[in-house]
Amino acid sequence: MDNEATGLPRRLDLAGDLRTRSVFLFGPRQTGKTTWLRQCFPDAPWFNLLHGEVFLRLSRDPGRLRAELAAGGSRRGPVIIDEIQKLPSLLDDVHDMMESDGLRFVLAASSPVKLRRGGVNLLGGRARTRALFPFVSAEVPDWDLMRAINIGGIPSIYLSPDPIEDLRAYCGSYLQLEIQAEGLVRGIEPFSRFLMAAAACRGQPVVFERLASDAAVPARTVREYFQVLEDTLVATLLQPFRPGGARRKPVSHAKLYFFDVGVANVLADVTHIAAGSPTFGPALEQLVFCELRAWLAYARDPRPLTFWRTADGSEVDFVVGDTAAIEVKATGAVTNRDLTGLRRLAEETPLAHRIVVCRESAARVVDGIRILPVMDFLRGLWEGDLLAD
Repeated sequence: MDNEATGLPRRLDLAGDLRTRSVFLFGPRQTGKTTWLRQCFPDAPWFNLLHGEVFLRLSRDPGRLRAELAAGGSRRGPVIIDEIQKLPSLLDDVHDMMESDGLRFVLAASSPVKLRRGGVNLLGGRARTRALFPFVSAEVPDWDLMRAINIGGIPSIYLSPDPIEDLRAYCGSYLQLEIQAEGLVRGIEPFSRFLMAAAACRGQPVVFERLASDAAVPARTVREYFQVLEDTLVATLLQPFRPGGARRKPVSHAKLYFFDVGVANVLADVTHIAAGSPTFGPALEQLVFCELRAWLAYARDPRPLTFWRTADGSEVDFVVGDTAAIEVKATGAVTNRDLTGLRRLAEETPLAHRIVVCRESAARVVDGIRILPVMDFLRGLWEGDLLAD
């Protein structure tokens, strides 16, 4: 498949996967799964479980899936089942058709919580798992950094003439469709308070007791809420990097990042971010997280993404595997003090790449540390050799 033909040049190439096996395709709502799959496989048999009639007939008789595919005759491409989490019982029939008929499937899900919790047939490892994320910088011609900082990369919102209103509606739909409808929490009001408190501390080490106080809920409930965010693909707890034989004691608290900058902004009640403003730094760090996570997934790079922070206050925002460290600074003039964390981490473990992402106008190198303007960093990342292992 020619990815360029889809208009989404950096989206993962499923064609290679589908030569040998089926795929679970996970991604939050409106990240473009349905649109992208239709572009890639326009002639494939399609079952969208968001459509009431499709859901009703297959929920009454899951065996109809095999009968309808048999009646369809010749076809091109894999069988696509959209929103598979709405009817997990279909996976038994899918499993059987993969084994007995040699069919291949793309099983798309925007909220895989029902699939990840016990009792669901996950096809015994016969389907690979892939993820789709909001737009990244390499996908959009004339990509606008400040637009992305303010409204994120959800395709329908990035391209919207009224993105803030659409973002508010999106966050409301998340509470209604993903949380309330699935019965994942006991009360929407305390969960809403938690979301605002959590979004306000994105990029910071999570202290459950402090968040519990801010949201006026028990600390145990906050831990359950974080699991809901991860299960529904809305946020990630980034774990700390622990170098072997480290001289400085690393912290044990994880850091929280959302899947999209714009969603995090709206949840934190931030609606306009200017370069140099107090809210610019956290939003830029969130954006770099989103780009790094998508790049690792799309490049099939198995290295974990972590961060480094010690009890004495040394910190590096992102560590890729044990070879690359990235510090994000909102400043337009990086000083020696801004390089302290990278220098101290290099004392703990060998690093092939040390990078500061910032608002300076031109790239430079100081003591082996590359200081890169934001756009230079993003271009280098997606060109593929900036963080080579």
